[in-house]
Amino acid sequence: MKHHRSKNSEPSQRQRRVGEQIRHIISDTLQRGHFDSELLLNKSNTIIVSEVRPSPDLKHARAYVMSLNGENLDELLLDLNENSHVFQKDISRGTNLKFTPRVKFVTDTSFDEAQHIESLLRGIHIPDENGDSEEE
Repeated sequence: MKHHRSKNSEPSQRQRRVGEQIRHIISDTLQRGHFDSELLLNKSNTIIVSEVRPSPDLKHARAYVMSLNGENLDELLLDLNENSHVFQKDISRGTNLKFTPRVKFVTDTSFDEAQHIESLLRGIHIPDENGDSEEE
């Protein structure tokens, strides 16, 4: 009996393994910097690939990226997606998958979200152990 996964289910072990493999390949490609884009040639060393999430059929993958200095991310994403063929070639060479996943680069917002949550938590007032608040 086959179990079907819901859309919100965790990625399989294989998806995680393939995603990590693709993440390393993309990072290596960024370090080598063989791009037609002037922006990518100059800024590829500031791009961090935090995670790659392949689809369950491994035919597509989302690469979550952020910029070290936070600048030009919209422009970088545009150039990364326009140069995805460069990454496709390296992924095809570096993996032994039946199909090479088509990679879409997207902004990784998890760091910003974590910082927002941390600032919210810092703002919570906790009474001391006597139940008294500091304002009394």
